[in-house]
Amino acid sequence: MSTINSKFDKVLNASEQFGKVNHEPDSSKEVQINTPEKTMPFSDQIGNYQRNKGIPLQSYENSKIYIVGSGIAGMSAAYYFIRDGHVPGKNIIFLDQLNVEGGSLDGSGNAKDGYIIRGGREMDMTYENLWDIFQDIPALELPAPYSVLDEYRLINDNDPNYSKARLIHNQGQIQDFSKFGLEKKDQLAIVKLLLKKKEELDDLTIEDYFAESFLNSNFWFFWRSMFAFENWHSLLELKLYMHRFLHAIDGMKDFSCLVFPKYNQYDTYVTPLKNFLVEKGVQIQFNTLVKDLDIHINTEGKTVEGIITEQDGKEVKIPVGKEDYVIVTTGSMTESTFYADNNTAPEITLDNSSAGQGPGWMLWKNLAAKSEVFGKPEKFCSNIEKSSWESATLTCQPSTFTEKLKELCVNDPYSGRTATGGIITITDSNWVMSFTCNRQPHFPTQPDDILVVWVYSLLMDKEGNYIKKTMPECTGNEILAELCYHLGIIDQLDNVIENTIVRISFMPYITSMFMPRAQGDRPRVVPEGCKNLGLVGQFVETNNDVVFTMESSVRTARIAVYSLLNLNKQVPDINPLQYDIRHLLKATQALNDYKPFLGEGILRKVLKGSYFEHILVDRPEEKEEHESFIMEQVGRFQDWIKGIKG
Repeated sequence: MSTINSKFDKVLNASEQFGKVNHEPDSSKEVQINTPEKTMPFSDQIGNYQRNKGIPLQSYENSKIYIVGSGIAGMSAAYYFIRDGHVPGKNIIFLDQLNVEGGSLDGSGNAKDGYIIRGGREMDMTYENLWDIFQDIPALELPAPYSVLDEYRLINDNDPNYSKARLIHNQGQIQDFSKFGLEKKDQLAIVKLLLKKKEELDDLTIEDYFAESFLNSNFWFFWRSMFAFENWHSLLELKLYMHRFLHAIDGMKDFSCLVFPKYNQYDTYVTPLKNFLVEKGVQIQFNTLVKDLDIHINTEGKTVEGIITEQDGKEVKIPVGKEDYVIVTTGSMTESTFYADNNTAPEITLDNSSAGQGPGWMLWKNLAAKSEVFGKPEKFCSNIEKSSWESATLTCQPSTFTEKLKELCVNDPYSGRTATGGIITITDSNWVMSFTCNRQPHFPTQPDDILVVWVYSLLMDKEGNYIKKTMPECTGNEILAELCYHLGIIDQLDNVIENTIVRISFMPYITSMFMPRAQGDRPRVVPEGCKNLGLVGQFVETNNDVVFTMESSVRTARIAVYSLLNLNKQVPDINPLQYDIRHLLKATQALNDYKPFLGEGILRKVLKGSYFEHILVDRPEEKEEHESFIMEQVGRFQDWIKGIKG
C-alpha cells in the first residue's frame, strides 16, 4: 500500500493522528468541541463524509481471513474486509457448522410442505451500517446498477407501512390503540432511566425498576410485544433501546415508524449479499464445526495460531499465520431449535442443566476459559425459561382464517401491498400471542393463492385461553385452535386446519441477549490484547447500540475489520436523533398522549411566530386556546406590570 500513500508521505509522516484512529467513538462520553486535534468527525456525525474508502496500512494479498459463522455479522465482516481492507475475496473463508448460509436470518420451504421463518426483522431508516452495505449490493430483482437499498426504498416509499389493528381482543375485535396510557409517575420513571448512567444498571431487571402501573400500560404492551422484551429482562438493554428508538416512539402505536422488505429476511438480505461475496471469490465451507481456537497468550497480547475444527467426524486443525485474521460469531440465539408441525408438539430435550452445550455456546465458553476478556457466556445461556419463546409459520390456502385476516389488514393481503403492517397482538391472550402477515408473496416463488403468516407468543409457562396447555406443549393444530378462538372463528376450526400448514420453532435462546448483564459479561469486539481476533454478533459489547437487530450485527463486523486492520476510518455511533430537541419534545408529547405537559404553554408562546415554531406537534384541541394554569399566572403577571406602568 506504500505506493498508494507515496504522494502523501510528507503529510502522513508528520501526522500525530495517522494510524491512531479511535475506530469506535462513543457519543455518550465525547464532548463535542472542535480543536486542532479533532480531525475526524464527531462520534455520531453521520453522513457522506464517512463514506471515504479506507486505505490499509499494508497489503493483505497474502493474508487469509477465517470467518466462523456465515450469518449476517460474518457476511458483513467479509464485505468490509473486501471493500475497505482491499483483501482479495479469494482469501476469505467461511467455516460454518450448518449446510446453508444466513445463520438466524433464515427462510425456506414451499407451498406443498409449508414455509418456515423462525423470526422476522422490523427495520428502521437509521440503520446506518446496514444501509452502508446494502446501498452497494446488487438488487435481487431490479437490473444493474440498482442496489438492495434502491429496491427497499422503491417499495417503502410507495407503500407506506402502518397497522389498523395493532391490538385486538374479545374474539377478534380491534381494540383502541391510540394512547400509551402512562401515568405521570411512569413517564417520570422513563425520563429518569434515560438520565441514568449505564454503569448504574448492572444486572438489574425491568421489573426491578418499573412499577406495576408501567408494566400494565399500553406502552409496555406495545413495546414488549414489538421487541420481545420480558419483564425479567435487562433494564440496561431497555434503556439502550429507548435511546436508540426515541425518534420512533410516537410511531410505535401503529408501526408507521417501520419499513419492511418485500420478501422474507433470507431472500431480501442473505441471498444478494452471498451472491456478491461469492462473485468476489469468497469461499463458504459448510459442515465444519469450529470447537476452539488455539490462542497464544503472553505479555505482548493474544494471537490466534490455529482453529480446531471437526470435519466428517475427524478433528482438523487449521493453522493461522501471523498475517491472518479470525472472526468469530459468539453464541447463537437460534441454536438448538426444536421443530414440530400440525400434528406434533416440539420434543424439547433441553433444560437448564444441559443448556449452553451446543456448538456456538461451547466455542464461546472455551474462549472464556482462556481469559476473562472473552466474557461470561453462562450469563446468557443458563436459564432457558427466561430466554425462550416459540414461533409458528402458517402456510395458508384460502379459508375462514384468511377471510378474517382481510378484515384486520390495511390492504387486501393478496394485493402485494402492506397487509397487517406488523404484528397484531391479542391483549387478552394468556400467551400474549401475536401474528403478522407481511407483504405477499413472502417468498419469490410463492403461489398467488398462498399467504404466509407468522405467529409468536411471549409467555411459555401459561395455559392458553381455549387450549388448556402451554404453547410449547401444543401441536400446530392446537395453536391454530387457540388463534381461531381469539379471532372469533373457532366454529370454523376444521376449515382452517384443512387449509393451513403449520411449522413450529421452539427457540431456547431467542432472547438470551436480553438477559440481565453487567460490565464484562460480554466481550468487546476486539478483546483487550487480541492481535488477530474479532468477535461479532449479538453477544459482544458496543458503546451504545442495542442487540437483536441486523444493524447491531453489521456494526460489530465493521468495528472488527476497522480495528484489526487499523484503517483510517471510524464506525459512526448510533444516529444522534436522541439529542435532537425536536425528537425529545415529540417523545415527551407522545408519552403524555399529547396532553399538555408542564411548561408546554409557555414554550408555545415563546416559539409562536419564530423560526422554531414547528418543533412542537400540533393538537386538534389547541384551536380552543386552552391555557395551562402556569400561563394564566403569566397573564396575570403581565397585567400587573401594565398596571404599574399605567
